[in-house]
Amino acid sequence: MDKIVVYGGRKLSGTIKVSGSKNSALPIIAATLLTREPCVLHRVPDLSDTNYMLQILRHLGAEVERASGTVTVRAEKVESLAPYDVVRKMRASVCVLGPLLARCKEAKVSMPGGCVIGDRPIDLHLKGFEALGGQVGVEGGDIHIAAPNLRGAIINLRGKFGPTVLGTDNVMMAATLADGVTVIEGAACEPEVVDLAEFLNKMGAKIEGAGTRRIVIEGVGELHGAEHTVIPDRIEAGTFLVAAAMCGDGVTVKRVDRDHVSSVTDALQASGFRLTWAEDSITVSRNGATKPLELATEPYPGFPTDMQAQMCALLSTTDGISVITENVFPQRYMHIAELKRMGADVKLEGATAVITGVNRLLGAPVMASDLRASAALVLAGLKAEGRTEISRVYHIDRGYEHLDEKLNELGADIQRVKA
Repeated sequence: MDKIVVYGGRKLSGTIKVSGSKNSALPIIAATLLTREPCVLHRVPDLSDTNYMLQILRHLGAEVERASGTVTVRAEKVESLAPYDVVRKMRASVCVLGPLLARCKEAKVSMPGGCVIGDRPIDLHLKGFEALGGQVGVEGGDIHIAAPNLRGAIINLRGKFGPTVLGTDNVMMAATLADGVTVIEGAACEPEVVDLAEFLNKMGAKIEGAGTRRIVIEGVGELHGAEHTVIPDRIEAGTFLVAAAMCGDGVTVKRVDRDHVSSVTDALQASGFRLTWAEDSITVSRNGATKPLELATEPYPGFPTDMQAQMCALLSTTDGISVITENVFPQRYMHIAELKRMGADVKLEGATAVITGVNRLLGAPVMASDLRASAALVLAGLKAEGRTEISRVYHIDRGYEHLDEKLNELGADIQRVKA
């Protein structure tokens, strides 16, 4: 199992490009199951998660070709069963349920496993499928849904901690081939949902309202092939922006959508950093002394939970007392213990982290617990004095395309070694 070793204290400078969005690519790849015709997807990031999703499609009978960042899928014949051995490695594999239900009139997919960042049930997905006419059963760890006649319905997908992104994706995909009109109330507004809707509309779907809390889908008889370019990954962009704030000496992040990262850039500006925008790039530089922050994670367009860990790393060396409240996944603080091993001063009070900035971090052996926590530890390692060794870096490979190589191009000293 690989480890990443970060030698801290180096200034970052230059230009870094953002890859395609993982959280857009996964449901868009699943959506290719909705048609027999070929679909061509550009800027699909080279990640273990996207590779797993393509493996699932192959298992279901699709023909898949990958050349650099372009993926071509032809799902002329599709099986309706995705067993545990295929889907267990990635929670997002559940998003094949909607396309399989629409295309095959039934779907059988193993329940996704647990997640270290907290409980992430799929009850809202199943609620949506039942509203569309699906008969849902769970037995032996498998979800079996039968729906000989999907029909439009009014469905509210807001959960305890806000709207469900994958649930919105899943129900929206199923509804594209349902009879009549489906209205999703309490829909997720994330840019990744909008990206999926745009791809589905290119395939011949009739979807309006994506990006708002109310999405309207008029069912059609069939969908056709389409070509699409995946949007930039806003969380990767945010991670690079924070890296630039922590260690940068003039870093420009290219291929970024300004609107998608506005909550992160607002936070950085509030903390005292100067940001300069160009057409598709943002440059980060210091602007005098930095200031502590009070942040709370919220569904989009609020501050993203997927950037909480990275901001903890930044604020750990920011003068003063900062406060971050995690409203989306209240248990998502596994990285705090690892940051404290490096000298951070953080106290947890329920779902709130109280961070007192310290003068320096010191390199130490640490362990990644999830995707975004692993990124936060890399950032902390860049800032720290000495050597930081990060275990379980397979988490990083799930969602960051060649993170170590990209940061090295900016002047970092990061080595990937065999454990």
